Amino acid sequence: MAVEESVKADKIIDARGSFCPGPLMELIKAYKQAKVGEVLSVYSTDSGTKKDAAAWISKSGNELVGVFDRNGYYEIIMRKVK
Repeated sequence: MAVEESVKADKIIDARGSFCPGPLMELIKAYKQAKVGEVLSVYSTDSGTKKDAAAWISKSGNELVGVFDRNGYYEIIMRKVK
């Protein structure tokens, strides 16, 4: 079973079409409202989001579930740990 099939996002942030730091700011905003254990997924067409969001997730002590290349956009999935 693929990772993305086994993890279902509790909230999807569709930030396609916005540029850095927009997608990351949207992810942080959703993170602040999420409960511990929830899974957040951000969709972005900005390639910088892959690196920036992954770095923020690690730095903030949360779990990076995965970074996926979708058809025309990137999906970054995280689990809120704290």
